[in-house]
Amino acid sequence: MILEISAGDTAWVLTAAALVLLMTPGLAFFYGGMVRAKSVLNMIMMSFISMGTIGVLWVLFGYSMSFGDSLGFEVGATSDGGVTYFGLLGNPFQFAGLQGLMSPDSVAGTIPTLAFVAFQACFAIIAAALVSGAIADRASFGGWTLFTILWGVLVYFPVAGWVFSFDGMTAEHGGWIANWLGALDFAGGTAIHINAGISALALALVLGPRIGFGTKPMRPHNMTLVMLGAGLLWFGWFGFNAGSAVAANTAASVAWVNTMVATSAAMLAWLLVEKLRDGHPTSLGAASGVVAGLVAITPAAGSVSPIGAIFVGAIAGVACAYAVGLKYKLGYDDSLDVVGVHFVGGMAGTLLIGLFAYPDSPAGVAGLFYGGGLDQLWRQAVGAFAVMIYAFVVSYLIALLIKKTIGWRISPADELSGIDLAEHSEAGYDLSPVYYTNKVQRTLVLTKDDLDEAAKTGASK
Repeated sequence: MILEISAGDTAWVLTAAALVLLMTPGLAFFYGGMVRAKSVLNMIMMSFISMGTIGVLWVLFGYSMSFGDSLGFEVGATSDGGVTYFGLLGNPFQFAGLQGLMSPDSVAGTIPTLAFVAFQACFAIIAAALVSGAIADRASFGGWTLFTILWGVLVYFPVAGWVFSFDGMTAEHGGWIANWLGALDFAGGTAIHINAGISALALALVLGPRIGFGTKPMRPHNMTLVMLGAGLLWFGWFGFNAGSAVAANTAASVAWVNTMVATSAAMLAWLLVEKLRDGHPTSLGAASGVVAGLVAITPAAGSVSPIGAIFVGAIAGVACAYAVGLKYKLGYDDSLDVVGVHFVGGMAGTLLIGLFAYPDSPAGVAGLFYGGGLDQLWRQAVGAFAVMIYAFVVSYLIALLIKKTIGWRISPADELSGIDLAEHSEAGYDLSPVYYTNKVQRTLVLTKDDLDEAAKTGASK
């Protein structure tokens, strides 16, 4: 049965897709401000190149691998005489090149299928970009670009199908987590945040720490960029979560409110931890708390009440605030705390559904605190740990492959002098040299041409 296309739903989903796409430049600013000045352009480029590689792959076969008819096996019968199917991977040829999806009869729910394609493309892009924060300052741009391609094909596309592809939505058989397991993930706590967060850990382990990690300060160089990026992420995240209702309806409204309040609670919780632990709240803590709350409410946005969302956000804010310090104790160099925020926040939000799921929410499921027992909690745990194990193992193998072939690390000399110049022949801040007067240094770096010109004009050295 073909449903009639809703102009309102279509307009909302296309708007939400644009909001989600904006999140990747927002992430670029967020990450770019957190690194040292000599790495800002490379960090931003790592997000932008993901828009290129994943965007093209999604149209060629990525969408089909995620939302085509799943290849898998039957595992039993349903009560209505149907078949229970364990879907593992969408057919990569079914919608290759998005063939057949431009027809007016091609719909996903009440929207054109291509509107759904656009929305999910932006999810795939930012998922890959998130991983980059763990390997800032030291990964070759070629190695990272190749990683986005291999990771998209071998990790993200299959996992997205497991979590987001529901039977009968875009294909007859969808993914096993969404359908056979019945774990709830409204907008990507498992498919995006656990997936990207644990993959980031795999890369950090393979690449090793930055020179001076743990002994030299590596502070964010531009907190203004960090706060701007956090603001853009929060803004775009309303499309991320509310858009995942795939309609302009009550579920979208519930997700919007839950996204707002959980994020607010997480920011407050993170700042409170900083105040009690360190004696002062910081702007970096506020920005990090915002992202932690957004991550945690992503899977739970359609299954908890607004009060439950406050608890989800607050718990995630505290958990992530402490988790980001684990890298110093355990010795892995997760440069921008992708593991501590996205993996831990994604795990927290996914598992807390099993406790706080509200029976009157759009999901209609009761968690432990609302009389549902442990039924939903074990489903959430199985889904979360399955994605964690799969993503870590495959990402680790991809990282090793790149290390043994084209290589990952830039040279120590390039790392010390700055990856921007080494990889891109550009500087993030091209401050015009001001010649020295009265023996006061006005600039930190002068090229040979600058010095020759200074000699010609008689400027003081």
